Parts: sequence; C-alpha cells; structure tokens
Amino acid sequence: MIDSNNLKVDIISYPNVSRETMGELDDFSDEILLKNKQINLISRSTEKSIKSRHIMDSAQTIDFIDKKDITMCTDIGSGAGLPGIVLGILMKPRNPLFKVIFYEKSHHKSHFLEEMSRKFKLNYEIQKKNIFDEENLETDVIISRAFKPLPVIFEIAINNFKNFKYIIIFLGKGGKKILNDALKYWNFNYEKKKSLTSGESIIVKISNLKKKCTKK
Repeated sequence: MIDSNNLKVDIISYPNVSRETMGELDDFSDEILLKNKQINLISRSTEKSIKSRHIMDSAQTIDFIDKKDITMCTDIGSGAGLPGIVLGILMKPRNPLFKVIFYEKSHHKSHFLEEMSRKFKLNYEIQKKNIFDEENLETDVIISRAFKPLPVIFEIAINNFKNFKYIIIFLGKGGKKILNDALKYWNFNYEKKKSLTSGESIIVKISNLKKKCTKK
C-alpha cells in the first residue's frame, strides 16, 4: 500500500507522475525492505521512513534529469539503486530511450540491481566493477548519492570519464561550504536546489568542470 502522506507530497511536487509509476516506486520500496533483511542496502534506522528518506530524496533529482539533452545517466556507487532505479522508473514513461548505467562492485548489490531493472523493465546496464579502475567512460550525467565526498567525485569524473555533461550530487549540512572549498581547486558552474526531504541538504547540478592549475 502506498503511504498516503508520501503520495500527497510526491503528487504536489511531480504532478505528471502517474499512479502506475507511483505504484512501481512503492513496489521498489517494498523490495528494498525485503532484501534489507538479507544484505545491508539501507540503514535499518531509516526503514520506516524509506518513502521520504530514500525514494522521494532520489526522485527529486528528476528536475535536473528530465531534459532534452539527457538520455544516459551513470549512477556510481549505486548500492540499492538510489537514485538510479528511482530515476529509471520515473523516466520510463517520459523517455523510453533513457538509459541508466549502474556501477556497483558488490556481487549481492549488483544482483539486486539486475533483478530490479528487469522487474521494472528499465533500459539499463549493470557494471559490477570498481569505478576507479575504469577508463574513457561516456555519459550525459554522473550521479552519486552517499558514495564519496565531492572532491573524490570530481576526480572520478575527470580521470575515469572521457565525456560527460553534468554531475549531480547530494550535499548535506555544510553543502555551501563544501562547494566554496571545491571552487578553490576547481572551476565549474552549478545550479542548486533545496532538498524536499531535509532542510539542511541541497541537490547540486555541476557543469563545465575543470581542474585549476596549481602553482608549484
């Protein structure tokens, strides 16, 4: 059953989300909770608030994803598929060609991602590899949630990807300072939006990333 409170929030925020899509997000929540009994997908302390803490938190990035120049999204450190599976479900009726690539080196987690991608008939690719070992990757969007600190994500983008347009990252308390600190070593443009699920968090879309030359 869909939590009525979360459903109300989702419909207000995303009026074009159909009941069928909402039902799939609800099913995905149930699958995470079921699998969480066997492997650690999400913190047990957040199970009761999974709809807001994880599903809605992931879904709010759709504002940055549902664009004409985006057809491929690479979720690094995918874990439970948050946000990759959520975005795949949301984008399926909007753009059937939209593809999600998951990088998750854990055998059990990558198997779960495979099961969920098939269950919800997503356009997907599972890479059971360490993202740090990869080279010359291409995508439209690099997205990461609770994987590595911002400077590490930037290094991955520059060192392991040959081509990308945007990075989308979740930043918690102190997000503004994290961005300002990053600007000391990197040049980039960014858009940010307040998180709908946490008053202390922001979602940031980064473009034109280049490392500054440091004087020796």
